[in-house]
Amino acid sequence: MSEIIPVILSGGSGTRLWPLSRAMYPKQLLPLFGENTMLQDTVLRISPVSETGPVICVCNDDHRFLVAEQLRHIDAGGTIILEPFGRNTAPAAAVAALMLVEKHPDSLMLVMPADHVILDQDAFTRVIESARSAAEEGKLATFGIVPSAPETGYGYIRAVAGSAGAVRPVAEFVEKPSIERAQSYVASGDYFWNSGMFLFRPEVYLAELEANSPVIVAACRKAFENAKRDLDFLRLDSEAFAACPANSIDYAVMEKTANAVVAPMQAGWSDVGAWSALWDVHDRDADGNVKRGDVLTHEVRNSYIHATSRLVAAVGLDDHVIVETADAVLVASKDRVQDVKAIVDQLRMQEREEPLFHRRVYRPWGSYETVDEGERFKVKRITVKPGAALSLQMHHHRAEHWIVVTGKALVTVGEKQVPLEANESIYIPLEAKHRLENPGDTPLELIEVQSGDYLGEDDIVRFEDHYGRL
Repeated sequence: MSEIIPVILSGGSGTRLWPLSRAMYPKQLLPLFGENTMLQDTVLRISPVSETGPVICVCNDDHRFLVAEQLRHIDAGGTIILEPFGRNTAPAAAVAALMLVEKHPDSLMLVMPADHVILDQDAFTRVIESARSAAEEGKLATFGIVPSAPETGYGYIRAVAGSAGAVRPVAEFVEKPSIERAQSYVASGDYFWNSGMFLFRPEVYLAELEANSPVIVAACRKAFENAKRDLDFLRLDSEAFAACPANSIDYAVMEKTANAVVAPMQAGWSDVGAWSALWDVHDRDADGNVKRGDVLTHEVRNSYIHATSRLVAAVGLDDHVIVETADAVLVASKDRVQDVKAIVDQLRMQEREEPLFHRRVYRPWGSYETVDEGERFKVKRITVKPGAALSLQMHHHRAEHWIVVTGKALVTVGEKQVPLEANESIYIPLEAKHRLENPGDTPLELIEVQSGDYLGEDDIVRFEDHYGRL
């Protein structure tokens, strides 16, 4: 029996789940369903499948420390491959396949997006096992979701008419249909929603990709061969990867091969493509509402209300979505939540930070949150993880005051090192080399007050950094 290697694709930005999902903290890194993040659930979902190997996660360079930390929290070993920029799923899977051909030549690769919900673990495990034999024989298996409704937001996979069994030959892939076509698809029993999950031998996938998109294989091979180790990450060569066309596994391979099979799946699947999808998969109260956080309602029905930082109260609403974060509130009709992307586009055109960051910004050493700011000042709450340290740095345009709230700090200023405890403070002059460290075994919390004529995050000159961010 061939070992199955999970290949987790974690490159998306989750625009339609704004304001909770941001470019620098996208939906797969959020706990949208349960206590674990969607990435963590995706990895843990593989555990019951027999004969599995270490995870390969392909992610955006900007998310690398968040991904690594989340995998560590669930004791998931493996490899994190960093894409210098997104090129869709076909190149991401190709790079993973190149690694597997080299390190696990007899394996199967199970390709899964990091941002899906699957409610029925047992059914998922059974379907993966049912497709194993076909993949071992050289088939490219995809997993088609048995449709529960004539959905127009998904692409469909048509199985060969009259075929039966746990794995069926694919007749064609179909783009998102009209409602009339979707109704006929569901009635036929031969059509399945396209889940974007695949199981195949890495060398078979590379051969099919080479036959149909040789430029992708050439660019990925060069990017992989010239990749560099960076801490715990494998960083693809940027120049080589830049020459790689963007394409999906579906378009580049599955729609062109004669070797595709589909395994029908009924496992409570959702790609959580919009806020309405989260309403679908969560348990609802007697009024049909999903309420998360500090939420009060009166005569509200069939709505999704999510509060993260304060009380949210709603009165007299039907079929709405309300999502509150520290710096933004979304209110939308549940049947229009796909249009949230239009709001994000407006924010980007105005060059605002809300599409990119939350008020709390995460760094490899911890996080910071801006709590107040004016023309010549900014106040931040900073949290440094035990044993972590910021870079040795200086600023041309601002001075800083640090006041320790809890924990212990070790501050380097120029040639001096100053230990600080709760209720103690220190001043960092303009253009002084400095570093903040947490030498303790509990989180360090402090308040930073910046003052100066420019307070942007790009006013940082790094001299030394534990995380390779020079």
